[in-house]
Amino acid sequence: MSKILLISCLVALALCNLHLNIKYRNFINGESLYSEAVAREIYNQYHSPYTTKSEFRFKIFAETLIEIRNHNVGKFSWTQGINDFSDMTFEEFSEQRLMKPQECSATNKFTVNEETKLKAIPDSYEWNNYGIVTPVKNQGSCGSCWTFSTVGSLESHWNLLGKGKNVTFSEQQLVDCAQDFDNNGCKGGLPSHAFEYIRYAGGIESDVTYPYTAKDGQCVFRRQIAVGYVRHGSFNITQGDEVELAERLYNAGPVAVSFQVIAGFKNYQSGVYKVDNCGKGTMDVNHAVLATGYGAENGAKFWNVKNSWGAAWGNSGYFKIERGTNMCAIAQCNSYPLIDFQGLQNLSEK
Repeated sequence: MSKILLISCLVALALCNLHLNIKYRNFINGESLYSEAVAREIYNQYHSPYTTKSEFRFKIFAETLIEIRNHNVGKFSWTQGINDFSDMTFEEFSEQRLMKPQECSATNKFTVNEETKLKAIPDSYEWNNYGIVTPVKNQGSCGSCWTFSTVGSLESHWNLLGKGKNVTFSEQQLVDCAQDFDNNGCKGGLPSHAFEYIRYAGGIESDVTYPYTAKDGQCVFRRQIAVGYVRHGSFNITQGDEVELAERLYNAGPVAVSFQVIAGFKNYQSGVYKVDNCGKGTMDVNHAVLATGYGAENGAKFWNVKNSWGAAWGNSGYFKIERGTNMCAIAQCNSYPLIDFQGLQNLSEK
């Protein structure tokens, strides 16, 4: 089977799972009584790209359905639904998709000019409306989210600066080669450290010449065929400062952000994610993503965020998370690349 055909089949299966949220919406939303018979009927139509059907998997799937129903009957700002991970426990999911907690220790040698800080920004903004954000990718069973966060931000800034439309960079190069900058491949890392690696390595290859494998490998970076670069490392948002995060997101471009994923989030479907039992500190973050915009929905302020769990997860691969409250440490560990001199506009060295 060709790679293209295999990918097409996986996409089709994932779309089938999304269809279940529509077909059984009354059951999913808790508007009809729970029964094992209905749960089994849904499971019989469910397809997972990651597991094999079994009675053991059905029990996990049924428990997930109960969790989804219990959440959706409550008065929350976000909803849960069936997706590709519905027959996995949170422990299994964490082992495969999340990175180990990272200590965000990046310092900033640049500061935003006062004149720029004082300029008003719009109440809402979304970079997807301007065609600079590349499509959602899938990190697979590897805690390499930090590489997708890094590459997603770099790709967006590359497009924003007009350096080559929709060039896609290699996450696998970062997995294999960035260990000397306190990154650990499938066990985790930080975008700020990855931008520094790209700077000192002399560039980054395309994901065509250095394709993604979703596992740790030996570094085979070839500088002579690199298609991207970062001349000045990264701008690191002041920890805890969501005002600066919004200003930089609007004035500079999409920002690599990190936060803590806890149980329940893997079922996210829509709305503004808000919980009261996640961490707020720098040692709590276990997932890196890409903030592409901000706004408000039904009075709730949010960040719009591109994830790396495939386009069939969440809201076409995206989620919204509460803005202004450091929700799940979203304000603690954020950065974007300073590709060349254009990125230094409105910045001063400390």
